[in-house]
Amino acid sequence: MTKIISLVNQKGGVGKTTSSINLAASLGKLGKKTLIIDLDPQGNATTGLGINKGEISYSVYDVLTENCDIKKAIIKTKFTNLSILPATINLAGIDIELVEKAYQDAKFRKNEQLKNSIVTLDNKYDYIIIDCPPSLGLLTTNALVCSDSVIIPVQCEFFALEGITQLLNTIIMTQTRLNPSLKIEGVLLTLLDSRTVLGLQVVEEVRKFFKEKVFNTIIPRLIRLVEAPSHGEPIIEYDPLSRAAEAYLNLAKEVISRDGE
Repeated sequence: MTKIISLVNQKGGVGKTTSSINLAASLGKLGKKTLIIDLDPQGNATTGLGINKGEISYSVYDVLTENCDIKKAIIKTKFTNLSILPATINLAGIDIELVEKAYQDAKFRKNEQLKNSIVTLDNKYDYIIIDCPPSLGLLTTNALVCSDSVIIPVQCEFFALEGITQLLNTIIMTQTRLNPSLKIEGVLLTLLDSRTVLGLQVVEEVRKFFKEKVFNTIIPRLIRLVEAPSHGEPIIEYDPLSRAAEAYLNLAKEVISRDGE
């Protein structure tokens, strides 16, 4: 069965897209057939995997608006076991379009468009990783409705837990109304500068708040990790011997182990 995991945090700059790319690539490297869905209108996960947006015929926008079948929009990347459903700027106004379509057609389920498309993939992938936008709008709701679990990236900086209550309320609301089986896979600590006292204090604070839900793996703040997307590569390809590459491989192993494998 396919495991669907959304990376969600309405705050920007928490390492969400970086973690989506590198977790997906690491799962592929470990032998898992993986699909990453870029659900952010900025399309950074798409460009971060070396996809030229100018050459994209169909994107997640076309899937959500029922202009094409999801299989037609998926692109196989050059990386091991990794495919992507890309995003373009067309996705920016999707909330309004989905609401209008739902108003015109009572049978149209604006929160279930992604779920309905993924079902047609017939468990082709071991994992589907969804990179959500930095908001709690319809795109994120579509992701939560179709997901088995959520990973919450939290940066090891001041105000790290700001907005977390709102995010948790959104997850609870989704569980109650739309997806009762949705779980929190884990909280991922990112952007740790171990040279600072503040970073270590945030780690302690987050572990105290979320307890066993926090992944053992912590993603370090490294220049090579920031450079990798500009070269269209995940860190395990760009600098496979780096601490960041090791960290994301360890995260992928944790995710797999939490599935009881």
